[in-house]
Amino acid sequence: MAQPLVFIVILNTNRRADTCALLASLVKTTYGNYRVLILDNASTDGSVQAIRTSFPDVQLHELERNLGYAGNNNVGIGEALAQGADWVFVLNEDTILDPECLSELVAAGESSSSIGIVGPMVYHHDEPAVIQSAGGRLGRYWQSEHIGQNEVDHGQYPATREVDWISGCAILVRRDVIEQVGMLDERFFYYWEETEWCLRAKESGWRIVHVPAARIWHKGVQRNYQPGPNVTYYATRNRLMMLARHHAPLVVWLVAWQQTLRTLASWTIRPKWRAMKDHRDAMWQGVWDFVHGRQGMRTV
Repeated sequence: MAQPLVFIVILNTNRRADTCALLASLVKTTYGNYRVLILDNASTDGSVQAIRTSFPDVQLHELERNLGYAGNNNVGIGEALAQGADWVFVLNEDTILDPECLSELVAAGESSSSIGIVGPMVYHHDEPAVIQSAGGRLGRYWQSEHIGQNEVDHGQYPATREVDWISGCAILVRRDVIEQVGMLDERFFYYWEETEWCLRAKESGWRIVHVPAARIWHKGVQRNYQPGPNVTYYATRNRLMMLARHHAPLVVWLVAWQQTLRTLASWTIRPKWRAMKDHRDAMWQGVWDFVHGRQGMRTV
């Protein structure tokens, strides 16, 4: 029986060394039936030439404009479907894959026709035994949380299991899911988009599973990661957008607004948070833009 065709979609923006390291790890994969599509977002660091020279079998698409994480990846997802992909693997350029990763993911996905989205165990690249994400969950008030974040892996997540969402750094999606619920929501531009995608799939009856035997190492979001004001903006606006799109209960809205307004008040009034001025302004703008229906890329 032929293996399902997996299209690996990778977005690169001036990350030549990271993208080439990822492609080198993919060369070692034990899975046989896959293709790689690189989406280059106007890189100026020689990425395009380096990829074409070192990895001539990779498809490379140079994007004409920046549509954000969601919109840019959708270009690749659409191309993958047009070329007959059975599964689409959206993968960050700053990841490294274990040789068995893709085989484990596909095996888990193909084990049941009800499984629509699959994700690996994600480790910190600079701390290879420390978990970055063992899948995601939505808390009681729809807080988005990485399971196992910053825990040393000692086998506490031994089996494939259902989760609420999968980290966007490595998310494998069945073709039928995309055809039923659509691609990533481009209105989000960046942040919360993978959580919203997974929630959309779950609401349509698809199961989402985490596969600990499939391992990757992610260079982003280390323990000392300090997000900039842009992340604060998108995290604020897009969380509210997700609640609206999925008709969150009143209690969830009340908690979300309470948390947001309390943070804004603290960053505005308390002297010790003066250094958070740019984040405060970004959060205010996120709230303002949500209320006024402004979507897509942030305009400053």
